[in-house]
Amino acid sequence: MSSLPEIAWIGLGIMGSPMAENLIKAGYKVTGYTLEQDKLDRLAAAGGTVAGSVADAVATADVVITMVPASPQVEAIAYGPDGIVENAKRGALLIDMSSITPQTSIDLAVAAAARGIRVLDAPVSGGEAGAIEAVLSIMVGGEQSDFDAARPVLEALGRTIVLCGPHGAGQTVKAANQLIVAVNIQACAEAVVFLEKSGVDLAAALDVLNGGLAGSTVLTRKKDNFARRDFAPGFRIDLHHKDMGIVTDAARTVGAALPVGSLVASLVASLRAQGDGSLDHSALLRGVERLSGHTAS
Repeated sequence: MSSLPEIAWIGLGIMGSPMAENLIKAGYKVTGYTLEQDKLDRLAAAGGTVAGSVADAVATADVVITMVPASPQVEAIAYGPDGIVENAKRGALLIDMSSITPQTSIDLAVAAAARGIRVLDAPVSGGEAGAIEAVLSIMVGGEQSDFDAARPVLEALGRTIVLCGPHGAGQTVKAANQLIVAVNIQACAEAVVFLEKSGVDLAAALDVLNGGLAGSTVLTRKKDNFARRDFAPGFRIDLHHKDMGIVTDAARTVGAALPVGSLVASLVASLRAQGDGSLDHSALLRGVERLSGHTAS
């Protein structure tokens, strides 16, 4: 018998599927539930157990991990007669790895505590590649004792794992992360169009830029997307649009000015309005091309 905690995983999307599989590889028993049958089939093929509902998935779990798109989806799976709060056992640890509003995380922690369930908000950064490679950055909000209990599980998913403060703090740091990533992608996209319109060898330029102060994880991960115009979704514009709404709203609440962030949020929204919401966020390049009257050769 394994001494590892039994895990329920809710939400098997682009990020959730490889993350759940990494836990299986680490020796955990994982029972999963999601709405898409092909994702359930993938989990079963990887050695996981498929549940027919959220309630069934969490009934005997020691740790419940959720990875869904936004606050409404978290609330849908957490609350109600078939939700996590009503059906998880007392003492279970709920780790929400979705990217949602800080207040949603705080409210969930309060509601779950009334049922004897501990909660951490633990959103991640690193995209699909980071999920597959188990090198995600995980920013956590909650109690120190719960963080300590969760750490072995989180270490199977990520490389940088930090307790950032009380409930909601992880989501606040994730909002800042998404602000930085969006601004960085936009700057890289503008540089790509500038370089191409100037007749410079793009691959050579991006390599040398990435070796200096302009280098970044964003440029490392996305330079091939830019060069090849490959916008298959690793992290969709739709989701980054949602995240930019979270950070701009949260900044307004605390009185922080986001002059550049607000502009990039508008550019993300514009790209989504033009029908590119399902593309990877590196497709911000398409918006710059349209503004510049430029199409790559």
